[in-house]
Amino acid sequence: MAREAVAGGKVQCNGHRAKPGKAVKRDDRLSISRGHELFDITIVDISDRRVSAPLAREKYVEDPRSVERRAAVAEQMRIDRMSRTEPTGRPDKRDRQKIIRFTRKR
Repeated sequence: MAREAVAGGKVQCNGHRAKPGKAVKRDDRLSISRGHELFDITIVDISDRRVSAPLAREKYVEDPRSVERRAAVAEQMRIDRMSRTEPTGRPDKRDRQKIIRFTRKR
């Protein structure tokens, strides 16, 4: 997943687009975009080998403004989702006829 994100231009290292072979160093700043979420992290330590996820989380620090921004975006999306009206069900015969008439008017 990380390789696809880097290749897709979703990761920036120190303000520049990262390439898949880019090696990160201590104190590098990464900006990672995942959907509507934007993570700003700083690398604290580098491990020579793969480690478990809880240990990997100790190797970076997320910017507090990034956490606040993601929380605000999540809250706004929740409010938007609550304000939408859900369809009451399938259209009845009259509604289907209206849809057919509307779509055939090309």
